[in-house]
Amino acid sequence: MMLYMMRIQLFISMSVCLWCLFSVAVIPAAATTYKGHSNLPITVKSNEMTADNKGKTALFSGKVVAKQGDITIFSDTLVVSYAEKSGEVEKVEASGNVRIVQQNRTGFSDKAVYDSRNGRIVLTGTPRVVQGGDSISGKVITYFVDDDKSDVSSGGDPKARVEAVINPPARKNDAGSR
Repeated sequence: MMLYMMRIQLFISMSVCLWCLFSVAVIPAAATTYKGHSNLPITVKSNEMTADNKGKTALFSGKVVAKQGDITIFSDTLVVSYAEKSGEVEKVEASGNVRIVQQNRTGFSDKAVYDSRNGRIVLTGTPRVVQGGDSISGKVITYFVDDDKSDVSSGGDPKARVEAVINPPARKNDAGSR
């Protein structure tokens, strides 16, 4: 059980750092690199936690709050899946009212999946990322960790659209005239 708790801490550390990178990719004007999160303590709170050693999973359920440094992940459930042989985190799924908060950036979705083998985070279920007055939304938001890039798509739905709202920075000369 202790080994799984240590692995859960590793998972949260990885997913939190990935969120930092994801938020930077969405709005490059405010780009800041957050590399020190993996060494920070991690706190996970939920109503219940179930570890399945044979199934190589850990399930947190009921008002899940995972916090590391200035990043907080909220969801109804959080499932961590481990590789059969190596025991490393393979996949992490946050589902139900997913909200990821870091400073003035917030991501919303019904589901967020981190796939460590392919190095990507996929937000689905009306995903949206907001920073200040700027936002990006679509049917699927995918962040490629190794490439530090993101794709926002309509998910192949001809009726769905990608929408970005980008506000120009306030000009110093215009600051008092609005």
